[in-house]
Amino acid sequence: MFAHGATPGKVDMWCYHEDEEDFTKDATALDVWVLDRLRSLLHNATIDNELDALLRRDKTVFFLHLLGLDTTGHSYRPHSKEYMTNIQVVDSIVRQTEALLAEFYNDGATSFVFTADHGMSRIGNHGGRRFFVLPSSRFETIMVDPDNTRTPLIAWGRQQPWELTHLLRRDVEQADVAALMSSLLGIDWPANSVGVLPDVDHTRPGYLDATKEEQARAALVNAQVILEHYRVKHELKQEHSLFYKPFSYFAEAEDIEDIPGHSKLSHITGLIDVKQYDHARDAAADLIQNALAGIRYLETYDRLLIRAIVVIAYLGWIAYSAVHIVPQEYIRPLDTPKLSMLNLVAFFTLAAVWCSFVFQHSAGTLYLYVIFPIYFWHQAIARAGGSMAAMADKWGKAVYLSDGLPMLLRGIGAVAALQSMVAGYTHRSIWSVGFVFIGVLWPFFFWHSDMFARHRTLCASWVFLCSCTAIFPLLPVHKEENVREIIAGGFGMIVAGVAGIFSSHASMSPSKTKIRSLILSQCALILVSMVITASSASNLRAKLGLPLVNQIAGWVVLVIASVIPFTYHIPHTPAVLKVLTLFLGFSVCFVILSISVEGLFFLSYSATLVTWVEVETILRSHNKPQKTDQGGYQLQAGDIRIALFFLFFVQVAFFGTGNVASISSFYLEPVYRLVPIFNPFLMAALLIFKIIAPYAILAVCFALMNVRLHLPPFSLFLVALTLTDVMTVTFFFKVTDTGSWLEIGQTISFFCISSMLLVWSAGICAVGEVLMADVLKSPGAGSSKEA
Repeated sequence: MFAHGATPGKVDMWCYHEDEEDFTKDATALDVWVLDRLRSLLHNATIDNELDALLRRDKTVFFLHLLGLDTTGHSYRPHSKEYMTNIQVVDSIVRQTEALLAEFYNDGATSFVFTADHGMSRIGNHGGRRFFVLPSSRFETIMVDPDNTRTPLIAWGRQQPWELTHLLRRDVEQADVAALMSSLLGIDWPANSVGVLPDVDHTRPGYLDATKEEQARAALVNAQVILEHYRVKHELKQEHSLFYKPFSYFAEAEDIEDIPGHSKLSHITGLIDVKQYDHARDAAADLIQNALAGIRYLETYDRLLIRAIVVIAYLGWIAYSAVHIVPQEYIRPLDTPKLSMLNLVAFFTLAAVWCSFVFQHSAGTLYLYVIFPIYFWHQAIARAGGSMAAMADKWGKAVYLSDGLPMLLRGIGAVAALQSMVAGYTHRSIWSVGFVFIGVLWPFFFWHSDMFARHRTLCASWVFLCSCTAIFPLLPVHKEENVREIIAGGFGMIVAGVAGIFSSHASMSPSKTKIRSLILSQCALILVSMVITASSASNLRAKLGLPLVNQIAGWVVLVIASVIPFTYHIPHTPAVLKVLTLFLGFSVCFVILSISVEGLFFLSYSATLVTWVEVETILRSHNKPQKTDQGGYQLQAGDIRIALFFLFFVQVAFFGTGNVASISSFYLEPVYRLVPIFNPFLMAALLIFKIIAPYAILAVCFALMNVRLHLPPFSLFLVALTLTDVMTVTFFFKVTDTGSWLEIGQTISFFCISSMLLVWSAGICAVGEVLMADVLKSPGAGSSKEA
């Protein structure tokens, strides 16, 4: 990081090869390697005059990156014996480093700063994400694990009053470390620094062993640095903003030059001149805090404008999408005169906004952003604006769908469901509540009375499977490797494959022998993967490393199992058996790359999806969808519900076995069974492959449902498309740029994930149509009898 981009000749770097970062080996060797390089460097300086002169130059910095603790924490977790041993190694390295430098320089002028870039949770993850915990309970309530964000900052040596035999604690923010080190080195502070020197506050212990005057002048410099940061932003915003309103603390002109904070700096300087050092530091602290608040004010100055543009754009998109799915009898385009007026309004609105952006020298992206709300609202009003009066006149009729339930009530229910999914991103139990609703409450309160009498087995299966899948979001977040649960998942997948052969009508198919052979071969691959996984996990736990034969065999089985369903085509395969072969193909992935119950979740989730298709087929059998005179899609009473179920299953596929902070799919331990040496791209590819697997099953089941319900491709997706943005707008308002890096990243990730759901859902539908194209054209594909 420091060597790349630095001035040539400014930084020298030594680094071990990335292959040395082996998660199956003792990571303390990485830290010992760093100490050995330092020892060699100092030794070489004793026999190399040029190197000796280079090391003795003023303002020389040694940066020792001890990565072993991070690697050990990921591999064994921070409360393990291995982690505690690594801490002892780091302590020894620090002690030896101090001794080496003291012996080499022998001038007492070296300062030492020991810190870290992040903390670590109990499961070896980073950041400060809120998680759930209740004493003596497996359920969760909001709290923050301080170990995620607390990092050590220990300073000693020159200008440091601390002796490690009697430590003082002084908490600071990580941005303050740069300010501290700049003061120690006597160099210019980093540009745009918002760090505050801990010694500014005279009421608390500081880090510098300096006189009061030196501390006061350091506080003055700190105030000047941050005030300059504010001044530059202030002048840029003042020059380019219409109706600019400055930060209230600096709103009034303080001197002839109108430089924000200038008189306050002069006041601090005057206090130092009359030796009122504590008052000077108090004044500096006050100016620093207000300058930081002013910087924040200017950084978020345009937030209201951007939020307004984005929200109006999303609302326009929702209106634009709704026009295509609302029953056509309620849609009436604008007549020609009104359409011409609408075009003029849209043109002049865009021109006026762009002119204001030109005056303010706004970012180019804003010019693009504002196009979307104007375009979508223009299209929505042009296509449906003429129906507003008719909708008002027909409100009593238009708000009812085929089963008599008010559309308004359905809309409220849909929004409530979508907001519940938003809450599910941080409260895992929401997904379990959702399964209880669709698996128990929905059947008992909304199904026809004869449904249970005529389809008892199917109804019982639906209730049972939803109840089983509801268990997984309630399981503990912090999972340990459990080979028994992995093997149980594997056996469950094999049982599903064998049961699929005998419970289906494969015996009636002319290709029954080929189908049975394919499924039995897939079951055999699952069994082999179970043996390999058990052996690899045993060797890794015993710290014997990953046997090469296990690594090769694991890759071979995974590749073969994953490729077979996409390359082995059998004519006249029943649609449900096609789904089964895809499920078994991905099952090997959920054995080798699982840490505990992910395989059982994949089994339960997939069975629930297949049963959902059967349930919807029977429920829709008495209510065939109709088409408009133009051949377009006619909205049906249950389409909004089906779309919501689809979005629910999209979310559950991602969050089903963990929460946002620690999804089981993101554990690295299982990846070591295939990639023991640090390889971020390959490791990420394996994790993504595992995440995609449930979506492949959802894709083919959704494609099968389209055919069973006699719907055009992507028709239900259009309904889901309209609903998705309700979640997106909610996440947009939750985006923050304060807090821990993980909290910031997650709010942005939630918004991006929700936004990408639109494209992702379209991709799911498209993939499902492609994967099932060969079997959905068969005569029996459109009927539940073929299952």
